[in-house]
Amino acid sequence: MTTPAVTDEDERLRPLLARIWRDYLSRHKTALFASILCAGIVGVVAATVLQLLEPAINGLFLGTPVKIWGLFPIPPSEALWAIPAFIVGMAVIWTVAALGQAALVNRLGHGIVGDIQIRLFGAMIRADLARLRSQHSGAFVSSVLFDANLVREAFTNGVVNYTQHGLTLIAVIAFMAWSDWQLTLIVLLGVPAITYVLRRFSKRTRKATTGAMLETENLSTALMENLDGVRLIKIENREAAEEARVGEVVGRRQRHVIKSADSRAFAGPFSNFFAMVIVAAVMAYAGWRAREGHMSVGEFAAFIGLLMSAGQSLRQVTNLQTVMAEGLTAARRLFAALDIQPEIREAAEPQAIPEGPLTVALNGISFAYGGLQDGVAPTLSDVSLTVAPGETVALVGPSGGGKSTILSLLPRFYDVTAGAVTLGGIDIRDLATPDLRDRIALVTQEPFLFDDTIAANITYGRESVTQDEIEAAARAAAAHDFITALPQGYQTRAGEAGMRLSGGQRQRVAIARAFLKNAPILLLDEATSALDTESEALVQAALERLMQGRATLMIAHRLSTVMNADRIHVLEAGRIVETGTHKQLVKKGGLYARLARQQSLDGTPSVETVA
Repeated sequence: MTTPAVTDEDERLRPLLARIWRDYLSRHKTALFASILCAGIVGVVAATVLQLLEPAINGLFLGTPVKIWGLFPIPPSEALWAIPAFIVGMAVIWTVAALGQAALVNRLGHGIVGDIQIRLFGAMIRADLARLRSQHSGAFVSSVLFDANLVREAFTNGVVNYTQHGLTLIAVIAFMAWSDWQLTLIVLLGVPAITYVLRRFSKRTRKATTGAMLETENLSTALMENLDGVRLIKIENREAAEEARVGEVVGRRQRHVIKSADSRAFAGPFSNFFAMVIVAAVMAYAGWRAREGHMSVGEFAAFIGLLMSAGQSLRQVTNLQTVMAEGLTAARRLFAALDIQPEIREAAEPQAIPEGPLTVALNGISFAYGGLQDGVAPTLSDVSLTVAPGETVALVGPSGGGKSTILSLLPRFYDVTAGAVTLGGIDIRDLATPDLRDRIALVTQEPFLFDDTIAANITYGRESVTQDEIEAAARAAAAHDFITALPQGYQTRAGEAGMRLSGGQRQRVAIARAFLKNAPILLLDEATSALDTESEALVQAALERLMQGRATLMIAHRLSTVMNADRIHVLEAGRIVETGTHKQLVKKGGLYARLARQQSLDGTPSVETVA
């Protein structure tokens, strides 16, 4: 005897199902097993009630002695009340089990969705910046909202209802075989044809679902891009064009969704066709048996009732096949997203960071997005610099020179591909990343504020902060006066991305956050370049207070903001081409001098004046 061949699909399915059980279902196994038990009761009771058709017809209409389920004899004189009483009793059991099933499935399903969404968000927020830059946030939104619900539908309603209708089908076939095994054999001859139909439509559903997921991701991306870029869209009169673009995405998604819905809808009628053929064959054979006196009217009615119930359960199982196919496809996508390992790895035994002031050093570092490759110029090449406590070191140069990349390497948003970045003489790859980032404050050109109170934005990342400490940080950042002038003071909400505040106000809130963090290392990325003259003066004064005593590394295009830096490194094409103070670099007459000359019209001293 040979064993059935194991298909590639089976090999892929087993570990997938095992992981779904391990990661999600096992955490809710009590509710899962209880709901399956309730579903089993519902299914068996539904088949059992149909079995009562035979004694009901024979006992109530023909007046013959009957036995319920072959166990409880009922004389004709008691049939009028006994048989309906049995049916009512079954109805009570069915109703209680159905209510329990519904309540348990709801809690189980939404619990699983919550688990999936939390894990997906955790994977997104902990992902490397390289991955986040390469994948649009719309993909994560699609997975969190669309894919998670497909998994929920498949492995809560799908599994439980599959159990219910599967057990109904098994119980019905068992009762049919008990009643007449020959007729049951005729019914079973149609199973291979129905199985073939189910497999064909299941494959179509998987393919359509995969396409629908991809286009849902594209739709999420398009919607988010349009919301983020609505001002550009309006100023360029592109509303109609963007509507058409989104319409194309919606159209592609609809085609896949309709294919999936068609597969689900068509599987039922095709299965029903074979079921009706079987019913016709059963009727023909049963009619011949009845004419020969081998089948009573009650037996025939009960068998047909069971057969019709089997057909209904089979249609439900058919529909659930497509639901399960969609859920498995979504689960594969979810696990593929969760399984991506971050490139920024923690040290097995991280070293402790020395207390007190810290020196930052870049020792011959090189870096390329995606790794160093033959024929591809790296973003940074053999860059070395040092920032000691209390020093201010500036990075200037043309756009694309690698300045912002250097700032991203210090807190390990990326790792160098050659050389080393050290903090207090220790390679930052040997430090615990949370400890490293606790020692660094970052103020960027466009600081991000959450849609929360201003106080919450200032204290973001800090715990057990008093109101006095918040106000002291705000005063140091020249933010206290404008905050107290707001309708609700520090409890005023900043709005989405801080849009209820001006650029200068957002910048000063971000500086207050840095004051409160009190980190020994300060990174400034174009912190004043987007501000008007009055705001720039306020922010620059606040930054100078913040920089005192800290190792500060700053990027600036306005050379007026770096004139007092202890050292200026000029980057071009990923290399440091000049180093010195403002006056020294102007005297050299190199790239820095040309940049200074170009900015003289903006109030920067001309080359001749500085010289």
